[in-house]
Parts: sequence; C-alpha cells; structure tokens
Amino acid sequence: MLSNRWKTITAELDFAFQPIVHIQSGEIFAVEALLRNVDKAGGFHSIFALFDEAFHDGILYQLDIELRLKAFEKFSNIDIKNLKIFYNLDNRILYMPDFKLGNTEKILQKYKLDKECACFELSERGTLSDPSSVTNLVRRYKQSGFAIAIDDFGTGIAGFQMLYYAEADFIKIDRFFIENIQNDNKKRLFCQHIINIAHTMGITVIAEGVETKEEYYICKEIGANLLQGYFVQKPTLDIANIQKNYLNIKKIYEDDSRTHTANSIDSKQITYMVPLFIEDLNFKKIFQYFKQNKELHFIPVIDKHSIVKGIICENEIRDLSYSQYGMSLVQNDDNGKKLSKYIKDKNIVRVEISWSVDKILEVYHNAKGDLQGLFVTNNGKYLGFINSNNLLSISYKRNVALATQKNPLTKLPGNDSIKKFIKESFHTDKSSFHTFVYFDFNDFKPFNDSYGFRTGDRVILLFSEILKKEFSSKSFIAHIGGDDFFVGFKNIDYPTVYRSVGSIQKKFKEEVSSIYSRDDRQRGYISTQDRFGIQRNFNLLSVSAAILEIQAQSLLENFDVIMGEIKKESKKHQTPIGCSILKE
Repeated sequence: MLSNRWKTITAELDFAFQPIVHIQSGEIFAVEALLRNVDKAGGFHSIFALFDEAFHDGILYQLDIELRLKAFEKFSNIDIKNLKIFYNLDNRILYMPDFKLGNTEKILQKYKLDKECACFELSERGTLSDPSSVTNLVRRYKQSGFAIAIDDFGTGIAGFQMLYYAEADFIKIDRFFIENIQNDNKKRLFCQHIINIAHTMGITVIAEGVETKEEYYICKEIGANLLQGYFVQKPTLDIANIQKNYLNIKKIYEDDSRTHTANSIDSKQITYMVPLFIEDLNFKKIFQYFKQNKELHFIPVIDKHSIVKGIICENEIRDLSYSQYGMSLVQNDDNGKKLSKYIKDKNIVRVEISWSVDKILEVYHNAKGDLQGLFVTNNGKYLGFINSNNLLSISYKRNVALATQKNPLTKLPGNDSIKKFIKESFHTDKSSFHTFVYFDFNDFKPFNDSYGFRTGDRVILLFSEILKKEFSSKSFIAHIGGDDFFVGFKNIDYPTVYRSVGSIQKKFKEEVSSIYSRDDRQRGYISTQDRFGIQRNFNLLSVSAAILEIQAQSLLENFDVIMGEIKKESKKHQTPIGCSILKE
C-alpha cells in the first residue's frame, strides 16, 4: 500500500492528453497521457525525479497502478469512438517485487474500455545497463494482448535490438530527429531508414514533437504514418479540447502541391479480398471461405477497427481439415482461441494508399523474403491487397516513367522535376532561402543551322558537363530542353551564386570556341541566314544567366511574371542579372 505521503502526491497529480493524428487526414487516432503537476504535488523538478524516488522507495509499481486508474478514468470520458490511449511505462516496474500482469484488464473493465484501446509506451532511454529488460516487458504486455509503442526511438543504445526482438506495434521517432529536419540531411536520412525498416517489419511510425509546417512536409514525404506535436495541438488538461478531426492537418495535406502527382498507386492494381473478423473467427467460417474462394491461398484477418491482424494460409487449414480432428473443429464454434496459432503476422507488410509509388516499391523491395504482396490501408484501415505480379508491373512502369522524366541527351532531370523543385522551395521555413538560375544560349539557332544538329548536341553536352563540374552535388541541375538549363540552390548566399554563374559563363565561352572552324574562330563570328532568310553576322556562342532568389515570405504567384521579365532582361547583358521575390 502507498504511504500517506505518496497518496497525497498521487491525489495532486493529473494527466494532460496530447492527440496523435493521421498525417494525411488529421483524423485523431490516439491521445498520449502525459503526467502533470509533479512540482506542485511533491516538489519534484521533473517526472523522472518522481519515478526515481518511487523506484528507490520500492513502490514504483503501486504508484503506476494508481496513475493508470487516474489516466484511464479521465480517458473514458472522451466521447470519441475507437480512440486509443498511449500510456507511458517505466521499465523498472519489472523489478518491483509486487509486479504482476492482469491489473490493467481490471482497470479497463472498471471503466468499460476495450483492451484494444490501450497502448503501453516504453522509452529506450536509459536501457544501456540492461537492454533486455525493456524487451522482456514488451513481450509480457504483447502476450497479454496489448499494443506496444517504443518511445524516444533513436536516443538509446537498444533501439534496434528492441525492434528486432520486441515486435512493437508503434515506434515514436524522438523530437531530436524531427526538429529542423527540413534543413538537416543527416536527420532526414536517419529517419528515412528508420521508417523503411519499421514499415518492412509492419510497424506504424509516429513522428513525435512536430512543431512547424516544414517539419510536417518532410515527415509526410518520408512516410511517417502518424503525427504528434504542437503543430497539431499542445497537451491539454481539459478533455473538451480534444477534437475528432484536426482540419488544419487535412487542409495542409490537400494544399500541399506535392500530393498532386502522377506518382501514386492506381486503384485498379488493388484487389479487395473479403476479410474475416478476428473477433468472431472459427474453423467453420474459414473452411467455408476457402471452399467458396478456391483461387485464394490466404485470408486477410482484421479486427473490428479494420486493422489488419494477419493472414490464415490455405495450406495449413487444408492439412488440418484432412486430419481426424477436421470434422469436430467444423462443428465446434467455440474454438476461436485455438485459431490464434494459425493467424500469421510475420511478413505482413502494410502500406498507405497515400504513399508514393516510389515509397511503396521501396518497402516491397526491402521486405523481399516470401512476400506475396502488400496490404494497402487508408488511415491504417484495411483497403485491399496488391499481389507481387502487380507490384512488378508497377515497378516496370515507374522505371519507364523515371526514364522519360530525364532529358534523353544530357540525362539531367527535366521539366517535371524542375516544377517540383520550385514548388517545394516555396514551402520553406523562415531561416531558409532558395536561388534559381536560368541559363539560355545566345544565337544558338544560327549556330545549329550553320554547323548542324549533331554539333549543336555536342555544345549542349559540353555545357551540361561544365555545370556538373562547377556545382556541387547539393545543387539541383536540370535541363529544361534545347539550349535552356536550370540550377537550383538552397541556403547558398547570392554573392557565391553570382560568382559561380559568372565563372560558368566565362568557361563556356572559352571552351565552346574550340568547336568552331579556325576561320570563324579568328573572325569572332559566323555568317549565316537569320530566320527571315537574310544573311547576317552572329557572335560566337555565349550563355545568358538570370538569377532569382526567393525567401520565406516570397509568393509563388509572383514567380512566373518576374522570372519571365528577368530572363528577357538577361539577354541584354554579358554578366548575370538577378533579383529577389518579396511578399509584395
């Protein structure tokens, strides 16, 4: 029993709830219960200090049970169907002499809550001394039928070990990796790999601590499933503030130009296989299902919330039906528990319908093994199945599409990629800025007419190689078509860009002169007919350059007009000309 002091402390403690929402729809999925008032209740400077003292006093598990009662009681008053609660566990409760399983079921029964609503959150912080303790705790709760989330993923030493052994349902990427991710390629790469591994293992990913629109864009782009942070809502003590739908998230998703792309799965590739519900599953239904669907090799199994729980394979059930127990199993409806061992959740990989083709194919190729295909979900709910043959077809078509997006001569990205880069650049945070450079050859048509298209292609290839050598891999180099090129920069100051562009103009003029005949080179011009058939003299090739800088306050609607004007003006100058788009 808790001492009077601890009872007083517990009575003063409260829980705030912070929503966890679907990243594309803003529909609420869960709330995390966050302990509050620890300073007022017992003068503790942090929640960690509270639990440290309870651990040293040997009452950590007793305290935890009292807090569960408080959290689940408050949660039960939120009037939103199918909502989950993420409750944080201190893994040290495993070392308490009074630790035992079963108390949570009693609490849930008391407040008339389903077991499916509870998800226990375990942090990988502080697991260096005994990494196996968290893994063991996860396994115990999983065996009891509760969902498990790994919190603060990436901050501890045992994270990947936990992923491998614990079979968690969720991982929450720590705020450290989310903060300013749009400006940190290492963070983005790290999170991308974590998400790919998690999805391959059938684990749902929560981006934790998202505070800005720019962080949201990147988390969505790299495939996070769920979102939590101030950008959605701060933790609230008042449950009346919890919303069923966060329309700001839905709107920003719909407004994000990057979602409107051809790089998405065709619904015709998705097969809807009628699932069976795990809650009322029995052998009779399974036998009948395979009898009526002889072409199918497995049945998808979902729960009452339409979450895919696994598959039942036809070959195992077929062998069972031929056994001496087959008839008795069919006649006995009360054998749902025996079926659990036939529900396979290994190699069950889920992908979201909102993901790009590239993301879905990446998950599929990473999974490999005996995978027959992928389950497709919408906001985590079962939508259908894409078999391996369709995935191979999608992969082939995507490779063809990627090839067509590149300029066939220079192999540089083309117009679609340029448009995407420009639009993404306008989704920038206040500390970032982008610079665009448009290159256009001067007097290229007369050169082509005089020297032929093959020589003209040599000039285009020459310029593309100059661009690749001059600019680093961090620059975005693209070929608009013909003699027009585009280069994009992020967070490179204008003087640096201006000097580099001027250097390219000079280098191109020097190197392209070697392609001319000796007579033309000595004269410094070529004589040929213009577009009206009049004989004229044209200078040797050079390239004009228009530089345009945009910042956080720049408006996309101003872009086309300003860019057109500056490109026209650049043709009058031998050196680069530039300007900046402002809000007004």
